[in-house]
Amino acid sequence: MRLFKSILIICIISTLLSACGAPPVPTISAADVQLTAVAAAQTMVVQTQAAMPTATPIPPTDTPTFTPLPTETPIALPTLEVTSTTAPAAGGGDPCANRVLAASPQGKRTSIRIANTTKYPVTVSLYLNETASHGECGYRGYNIAKNSDVVIGDLVLGCYNIWAWSTSPKASFNVASGTSCINNSDKWTFEITQSTIRFIGP
Repeated sequence: MRLFKSILIICIISTLLSACGAPPVPTISAADVQLTAVAAAQTMVVQTQAAMPTATPIPPTDTPTFTPLPTETPIALPTLEVTSTTAPAAGGGDPCANRVLAASPQGKRTSIRIANTTKYPVTVSLYLNETASHGECGYRGYNIAKNSDVVIGDLVLGCYNIWAWSTSPKASFNVASGTSCINNSDKWTFEITQSTIRFIGP
């Protein structure tokens, strides 16, 4: 009987202790679990983005510039000793005033030497007056270096005039011969000085 009472008392005390014990663990609703998961996921995304390296801008590169290729500068060619030019017009309605003397004029041949005795290069204009036999006439031009000469072997008998002028910046002169007539095939000479042109026969 005592044993029964003791067991009964122990059961009652156990029941009372269990009723007075710690409160039960509260349960979480499904909605709370979902919200918590979403919040955790957003936190992870933010932390991941914060941990990612930022994009470093590419440094600017030099803008290529167009550099033209070097060009070849033509070398000035030396002036030819003999050139064809048109000299000052004789005027007065002369049909030969603006005509270039032919390279091989018709008529009896002769030769003329033009000598530049000055210390400066000159330009020379030789003019053949119209010939009675073949009607040949016109101008030719020559560049003659200082203390030099030119011999023209394809000319014809006739009357000639010569003008010469300096092409040097160091000297300025302009000289002319009178009308000089050639009547044979020998070599005739026009000698240029800074003050005159002398006509010298063979």
